[in-house]
Amino acid sequence: MVYRLVIKPEQRQEQKIQLTSSQQHYLRRVLRLKEGDRFVAMDGVGKSWWAQIETTSACLLELIDISTELPVTVTLVTALPKGNAYDEVVRCCTELGVSILQPVISDRTLLKPSDRKLERWRRIATEAAEQAERQIVPTVLEPILFTAILAREIDAETDCYIGVARGDVPHLSNYLQHSVRNNILIATGPEGGWTKEEVERAIAVGYQPVSLGNRILRAITAPIVALSLVAGALEQAI
Repeated sequence: MVYRLVIKPEQRQEQKIQLTSSQQHYLRRVLRLKEGDRFVAMDGVGKSWWAQIETTSACLLELIDISTELPVTVTLVTALPKGNAYDEVVRCCTELGVSILQPVISDRTLLKPSDRKLERWRRIATEAAEQAERQIVPTVLEPILFTAILAREIDAETDCYIGVARGDVPHLSNYLQHSVRNNILIATGPEGGWTKEEVERAIAVGYQPVSLGNRILRAITAPIVALSLVAGALEQAI
């Protein structure tokens, strides 16, 4: 089995990695690796190397030339679900290839996230990226109001979609088949869905309303389905 570890840029000094105490514990105590054993070191922004454990450091042996990333940048704007449900959104969507995770507070959002939750989400993203053999660790941004997202100008290279549960709107996959943009942004709602006013405001600033299917999905399920559709469409096209 190949084990992976995300390192920070400042840990790398030429062909050496200075391992933190927690990384040493993880490699030696949890994974039971010994001096001389190999693992994959990831910088979280696109590069991976074969590395060999030394006493309190690791030696970089060779760069790994492999790509598991989606061909476009995918931003997932998700109205925060109740409790710890966003943990699973972060984990699953990281595995599916999301680039940026933007939790938002909508009119119907009940959760009031703390700084500790943000730290937890970033840790989950790192662990999921290691497990999924990704080259990057998705960026998990601080939660903000959905109205603040809608106030931002849409980049010309970004296709923006908002998932709606009811209404005669095209399926997301219809658009993905013909997308030529470099970036995709998908917004999914909270328990109870977006309000009518939120959807109207999103459409007014350039978001395309889309369906994720004929069934009503939970707040935790919708973003995972959306990312699955994106990954399936874009990886088929490669």
